[in-house]
Amino acid sequence: MALAVTTVRCYSVDDALCFSGSRTGAIHNHDVRIAEHQVATLANHTQEVCGLKWSPDGRQLASGGNDNLINIWDMNSSSTPLHTLTRHQASVKALAWCPWQPSLLASGGGTADRCIRFWNTNTGACLNTIDTGSQVCAVLWSKEHRELISGHGFTQNQLTIWKYPIMSKITDLTGHLSRVLCLCMSPDGSTVVSAAADETLRFWQCFTVDKAAKKSSALSNRDKPNSMMRQSIR
Repeated sequence: MALAVTTVRCYSVDDALCFSGSRTGAIHNHDVRIAEHQVATLANHTQEVCGLKWSPDGRQLASGGNDNLINIWDMNSSSTPLHTLTRHQASVKALAWCPWQPSLLASGGGTADRCIRFWNTNTGACLNTIDTGSQVCAVLWSKEHRELISGHGFTQNQLTIWKYPIMSKITDLTGHLSRVLCLCMSPDGSTVVSAAADETLRFWQCFTVDKAAKKSSALSNRDKPNSMMRQSIR
């Protein structure tokens, strides 16, 4: 069986299915429960796939490539993209789904683009664009606040926290000596770890978590239907 010949980025839906992006632009669907694990291939990128992210409800997959495209794949009908988004002017590695609104996607473009764009993935509409002034390498949404954090390259190699939806800059976090490669959130939503090309990991206390309020909210919602909405605590 042919395998992807590039760095693999896999995101699991049910601990058994995952997708990997290849240098050729193909996206391979793997079912790790069976020996012949490659069960499908998605093809619409013309260059290397450098970003893959599942929506919170598991219904859509977003892929970003070096061809400057974002493809939105509907997992109920994945032979062709639901939408192909073409606004970015550089490769798209940074992808992040909003935790309280499953159809809201944030994407970040490379050095020639420098923009964070927000998309309604049900319609394919671009909702907003912010020029960050530098390469956008990674994006994460806060789990507790209407905020997001982005990781950047030249010139400052900084992390920036933004207030959503007005996209006003809250602060810049500096310290990396080379571009930020990826970001990851702690399980409690308070800490972000950044990995950079300077071969360091840095841990940032970014978001305050009111544990008492969170516990009270969880108890009050225990008997209610599941919802992706989260209330801001600020």
